[in-house]
Amino acid sequence: MKKILAIAALFASMAAASAQQFGVIGGLSLSTMDGAKNPDENKLMTLYQAGVAFKADLGAGFAIQPTLSYSVKGANLKQNNDVVSKTGFAELSVGLQWGPDLLAFRPYLFVEPFVGYGVTGSEILRMSGTETTVASINKALDEAKNKLEYGVGAGLGVEIASHIQLSCQLFRNFGPLYKADSLNTGDLKDIKSSYVDLKNYQGVKINLAILF
Repeated sequence: MKKILAIAALFASMAAASAQQFGVIGGLSLSTMDGAKNPDENKLMTLYQAGVAFKADLGAGFAIQPTLSYSVKGANLKQNNDVVSKTGFAELSVGLQWGPDLLAFRPYLFVEPFVGYGVTGSEILRMSGTETTVASINKALDEAKNKLEYGVGAGLGVEIASHIQLSCQLFRNFGPLYKADSLNTGDLKDIKSSYVDLKNYQGVKINLAILF
């Protein structure tokens, strides 16, 4: 029992001694979808994210940095019809960093798993038909989206004077963007073959963080 308490006290003292910082973070999200039939016609959409971050140094060059953000992802692509998709996620990510402290700056590598929930979104399907029909299909497409997202990002960054971070990462959402069962009925049945193959958002994030 004494050994367990001693180990717990050691970890507590290490946590208390570690440098901890809070900050704000924001930047650009350049994204598209995976699994399109005409990948050469996919166009990156330039969107954004913003949020708050907490960083704790773990020693030996390691640090952990959870971030809570509003992250907007989307795609502009051609299938049998054109579709523009956007989703704004309330997103929680946990970045694990490693990099040497070179006094004036610290280059680092990181991996960042994340989960999120879609709180805003829009689907615009460009197709022929009456205004009412197109509006109905756009609404049905938005309702057919999976609200829960999960995925991982990985990249590199640089921290300047322990207070400014500039990072770039590749990210990928896992799982299908649309619920296949929802594309089986109504107005969406005719376009199921075009959109059920779309996996989810993927792309690049470029962020600037200011830590205090």
